[in-house]
Amino acid sequence: MLLRRQLCVVLHQVQSAENLGAVARLVANFDVARLRLSDLQLEDIDAAHRTAVHAGHVLAAAERMSRLEDAVADAIYVLGTSGRDALRGRTPVSPEEGVDRLRTAAARGPVALVLGGERRGLSDEELALCQDVACIPAPGFQPSLNVAQAAAVLLYLASRVDELPTRAVPADPGAPQALREVLRRRMERALRAADGLNPQSPLPVLDEMLRALDRAQLSRREAELWAAAWKQLARAAGAPGD
Repeated sequence: MLLRRQLCVVLHQVQSAENLGAVARLVANFDVARLRLSDLQLEDIDAAHRTAVHAGHVLAAAERMSRLEDAVADAIYVLGTSGRDALRGRTPVSPEEGVDRLRTAAARGPVALVLGGERRGLSDEELALCQDVACIPAPGFQPSLNVAQAAAVLLYLASRVDELPTRAVPADPGAPQALREVLRRRMERALRAADGLNPQSPLPVLDEMLRALDRAQLSRREAELWAAAWKQLARAAGAPGD
C-alpha cells in the first residue's frame, strides 16, 4: 500500500463533470490517498456526483489549486500523461515503467500522477513539471483515451505494483517539486546572464539539464546544495536578485 498512501492524483483543467466523477470513483476504487484539482474549469461540480458512485467523500476532500505548479509542489516525483506520440526533447515511458518509477520514488516521499487537460492535453510547459511522461498505446482507429480511461489504466497498474514486496527505503528524503522549480529558475537566471541560453528558445536546454539531475534522484539536501550553487553563479554573472 506504500504507493497508494504516497500518491496524489492531479486532474488539470478538468471540464467534464462526468470525467471528474469517474476519476473520483477510481480514486475510491483503488484507495488512493489524495485527489487534487488544478485550474478547475467547472463552476459547479454537483453533476460529478452522478458518476462518483460511493465516492462523494473523495469529491468533498479534493483540494483545489489555481496552478499545476502548486498541485505538484510537494511531490518528489511527478509522472505526467500524454496522448501525443512526439514530445519535445524527451522519450515517453510505458504505463508500466511509469508506475514502477512512481513506486520507487514513493519510498522517498510523496508522488503525483498528472492527468489532463481534457481539450488539448498537457502542454510542453506543463509536462516540463514532470520527471517522466507516460503514454498509453492505443493502436486502433481512435488513438487517444479520455482522462477517466487513462486514470483507470494507471491506477489499476498502481494497485498491482503495491502488491509486490516492499523495497528498502533510502535514508534521505527526495527533493520536492517546489525545490526543483527553484533550481530551474536559478539555472535559467544564471545561464541567461552568462549568455548560455538561446533567448528565443531556452526551455529545451533547461529541460534536458534538469532531466539529467532527475535521473540522479537528488535528495532534498543535494537539491538544496545545487540550488544554492546556482544562486551564487547567477549573482556572479550579474543576474537580477532571486
